[in-house]
Amino acid sequence: MDKFTEKTLSSKTVYKGRIFDITSDEIVLSDGLKRNREIIHHPGGVVILALKDDGNILLVKQYRYAVKSVQTELPAGRLEKGEDPLLAAQRELREETGYIAKNWESLGYIFTTFGICDEKLYLFKATGLAFDKPDPDEGEILDYFELPLSDVHNLVKNGTINDAKTICALARLGLESI
Repeated sequence: MDKFTEKTLSSKTVYKGRIFDITSDEIVLSDGLKRNREIIHHPGGVVILALKDDGNILLVKQYRYAVKSVQTELPAGRLEKGEDPLLAAQRELREETGYIAKNWESLGYIFTTFGICDEKLYLFKATGLAFDKPDPDEGEILDYFELPLSDVHNLVKNGTINDAKTICALARLGLESI
């Protein structure tokens, strides 16, 4: 066993929820020490950086209960069990903004909080946009709007956008030009 390996000795589900589960795992480190890890198991999700032909980016504004505030972010959503990430991204873009995209490009993936959670978010760039009609999930209240990329960067700089997945997707877009 190399020094970066942690071997699971036992795992017990301590919470089973509608969206995620939590396990309490007993593990052994490479040096033989035993530890407990509590892990949130999440199905993952998608984030869509939708870039219009005029250079504007589609954003959504919605209330996020966990942080008790309205947040500005890129369209995003949870993966259904076994769902292909690209199909989920296409579904979420249409549901949240009413747009469909002709071109899709993977910007990779990120782990949101890998110290305690296995949630994996797939990042996509969508171009060749055409408006259809929004179709939000029941109970999903949001507004979508568009801004030039430079304005979006300013919202990140001044703290208006502080959503990690949005900032990561924007950073990946910036890395494309390097």
